[in-house]
Amino acid sequence: MKLVRAKVTNFKSIDDSGWVDIDDVTSMVGKNESGKTAFLGALKRLNPVDGLDKFDLKDYPRKGYVRYKRTHKDNPAIALTAELQLSDKELEEIETDMGKNVLKSTLITVSKDYDNKFLWDIEVDESAIVQHILGSAGLPPEIQQHAESAQNCGELAAKLESLDAKPASVQALLKEISEKFKSDVGEQLIDNYLQKFLPKFVYFDEYSTMRGRISIQDLRHRQEKGEYMDESDRTFLSLLALVGANLQDLENQTSYEYLKAELESASIGISDEIFEYWNQNKQLRVEFDLSPANPNDPPPLNAGTILHVRIWNNRHRVSVPFDERSKGFVWFFSFLSYFSKIEEEEKGDLVLLLDEPGLNLHAMAQYDFLRFIDERLAVKHQVIYTTHSPFMINLKHLDRIRTVQDVDDRGTVIHSDTLSNDMETVFPLQVALGHRLANTLFLAPHCLMVNSASDLIYLQILGELCASKGHQRLDPRWVVIPVGGADNLPTFVSLLGENYVSVAVLMDVTPKNKEKMAAINRNGVIDRRNPIKWVEVAKVRTADIEDILDPMFYLKLVNESYEGDLPATVTMKAITDSDPRIVHRLQAHFESEDIAGGTFDSYRPAAYLLQKHALLRNEIDTETIERAASMFERINAMLPSDSIDVKAVNGRTLAPTL
Repeated sequence: MKLVRAKVTNFKSIDDSGWVDIDDVTSMVGKNESGKTAFLGALKRLNPVDGLDKFDLKDYPRKGYVRYKRTHKDNPAIALTAELQLSDKELEEIETDMGKNVLKSTLITVSKDYDNKFLWDIEVDESAIVQHILGSAGLPPEIQQHAESAQNCGELAAKLESLDAKPASVQALLKEISEKFKSDVGEQLIDNYLQKFLPKFVYFDEYSTMRGRISIQDLRHRQEKGEYMDESDRTFLSLLALVGANLQDLENQTSYEYLKAELESASIGISDEIFEYWNQNKQLRVEFDLSPANPNDPPPLNAGTILHVRIWNNRHRVSVPFDERSKGFVWFFSFLSYFSKIEEEEKGDLVLLLDEPGLNLHAMAQYDFLRFIDERLAVKHQVIYTTHSPFMINLKHLDRIRTVQDVDDRGTVIHSDTLSNDMETVFPLQVALGHRLANTLFLAPHCLMVNSASDLIYLQILGELCASKGHQRLDPRWVVIPVGGADNLPTFVSLLGENYVSVAVLMDVTPKNKEKMAAINRNGVIDRRNPIKWVEVAKVRTADIEDILDPMFYLKLVNESYEGDLPATVTMKAITDSDPRIVHRLQAHFESEDIAGGTFDSYRPAAYLLQKHALLRNEIDTETIERAASMFERINAMLPSDSIDVKAVNGRTLAPTL
């Protein structure tokens, strides 16, 4: 059976999650305490692989607990409802035994209540069973015709019992009906088929990680007494079971060396599988050793025999306790140990519930784990995992994402529609998308860094005007990246790594900015085959891109875009600051006159020009176009000679925009 969708109700923080569609891989994204773990916790109780987890009265939401407690015994609440799809093989097994189309639908609905009883909702066509058993009964034709009108097994038995004479074939059929269909047909389908087809749920979280030291006697005592075993205990016992050993074997010193070899052999196999997806450090291996307990250690490690699980790092030639270092590798190893044993023993369908998998993995290792999910786990089993890490979101499969949000007066609500969530809930998605966008930009071989988004607008509009006059525009091979000012250049340059061929900066060339660029080019962390170059906006003086425009035209953009904020029209006479850059003079004026909160936003005039550019472009004079053309020539000259796009020169190619 494949899980198609599920709904959790009346469980911990969840009043009603709503129907949640489940794919081969489903990623549940939400902030802490939103209810992600609660949803997985309810799912695992449907049919836990270890049979231990059950719905308990204490799991009922606190706000209705007192009222529900009074009615629990007589009317236990539903905690989970799941819809599952039968496979073709499962359906064939049912129909071979009970008749074709005995189930009216291959979608099966099952619920589980706080008494941990299954409530199945299936539609059975008993007439199909009648036709199936009559088809192989070998009845005389007249009796066959008499019996075919029966709609269920009860009617069929009654028709056969009413016969005055009962041939051997009739008596055999009556016996088969009484033995095979002595219970309700639906219940029989459930008991004989649906219950065994129900997938088992495997839950794993950070608490399932194996410990570095294990008291053999304590663990064996608790196992024999049927006392509580935590997730870490179960993971270690899974590793033992994987090699066909038990705790008694570890206490037998004569067989320990053999068992140690078995454990390390299994560990090598598990590690080899990990290293297919683990690129952080391949110099690790897991080792095992036994020693008497130290009486000074805390119980239960102070008595009996202690098994030490350690990680040997061949790169540094040192070993450390398993649970004290390399937490990402430890988690990965523990999960595969636990999962490998279950996968070996369980032959039916599994649904893997991973709560914050790879929490201690490096960002790139989390990407590797996503590949592990797709290539190793999801090919055989469904996987549902929770995360709030942007690096655990597969942007190639946004359809897998379910956002989890704790809503006032509603509890946990789960959506496949990201628009229905607050900004904190979708923040990991935004970061993931931003990271992907940044990677796309920074993989470009030719990057032009500018101050802000307003520069993008001017480069686009001025480029179109230059192209219309037969001049060069910005070569489309440049990818333009707004960095927010010269102070941010070192950070953006470091992100470029070694992927670029040409990097240029289009900003005002002040002494301070020149020194920044010199320091960046002197930095030896990244091997710079080509130094980063600074291109001046204008050849004659320090300038921003706004200074290419005629000052009177730019003031028109300012006055019209700030029309509602200005007490009076801004004139050239009003902006008399000594700074040659008009944006800086306007900032000084806005600050002194307390206009728009004392801040001039250079994006507003640019956005206004973009909005009205069909009307305003004719007011841009020839001198402005010539200054822009000169700027584009200097920028394009920084590209390798074979990379300049001829189409960009004659104006037939659009300039790049972001």
